[in-house]
Amino acid sequence: MFGKLFGGGAERPAADPYALPVPRWQRDGMYTLRALGDARVLALVEAAEAGDWAAVGVALAPFDLGRDHQVLGELADLDGVQDWIGRAVEEDKERRATALLISGARHIKWGWEARTGARAVDVTREQWRVFHERLDIAEEQLFEAAELRPEWVTPWSRLLTSGRGMSLGPDVNEARLDAALRRDPLDPETHMGWVSQLQPRWGGEPGQALAFAREAFAGAPGGHRLGCVIALAHIEEWVESDHKDCLITPEIQDELLDAAERSILHAAYVRRPGWQHDFNVFAMALSLASERIALPRVFRELQGAYTPWPWSYMAQPEKMYARARRSA
Repeated sequence: MFGKLFGGGAERPAADPYALPVPRWQRDGMYTLRALGDARVLALVEAAEAGDWAAVGVALAPFDLGRDHQVLGELADLDGVQDWIGRAVEEDKERRATALLISGARHIKWGWEARTGARAVDVTREQWRVFHERLDIAEEQLFEAAELRPEWVTPWSRLLTSGRGMSLGPDVNEARLDAALRRDPLDPETHMGWVSQLQPRWGGEPGQALAFAREAFAGAPGGHRLGCVIALAHIEEWVESDHKDCLITPEIQDELLDAAERSILHAAYVRRPGWQHDFNVFAMALSLASERIALPRVFRELQGAYTPWPWSYMAQPEKMYARARRSA
């Protein structure tokens, strides 16, 4: 039965001993994923919430923040980290690079929180000032982290985000992209960040991002997370389009099905902490395309796990997730 679910005779992945239990109570059969659905990440988040740098260091032991974007993202998203991480930067010389990376990533997110998601014309002068002040700090810290740990890819990927926010221009951002991909040519988060960078709202040309995504995924091995770049590129096409049924074509449905089967539904796909984020990216893209082969399989595996991104591209993200899940 499970071979039919995944295709190609694959078996259901082995139970993860660190997986957090699915909540018993769910609204509309869904729940918001916490701490990447992983008990070790939850311990890390709780240590960071308490401002306990020593405990954060212990909890980080199973992870490599230089490559694990999603674990870093959990710390970057955590309000309050900015209140204590500066002390760790100054006082912990041995782990200074890690503290700088966390602080830089947090300052980017903190900067965007100040700017808000409003249109540029609606952002106040004070919001712009705080936004750039925080991004300036982030840039300085991320560059130092990259210098201290030249093998890390995460500082460069985060610098793509800050560069986009500060409108540093294509030459600067392409140099940062190259630096990230030299360290990991198949890094999914770097590729997905560049897909966003190539959108017309950021100065790109129509179709440019999708072409980049296709070229990138063409060289990926079976089961690689890079398949998400195809799904995101189509989501971004939908965001940019004035026609909200623009993805409902046989060609796009087939491309998304192929990408899902070669990545998240492939037998070689590894369910790392936060694998539900990958499945949510495909769930949104497949639902926008009204695809009916992979979509039910994706939602079945999610078991109601909802991640705010990428559904936050929609006006009512939770409602749209629930609707898509019911319709799958």
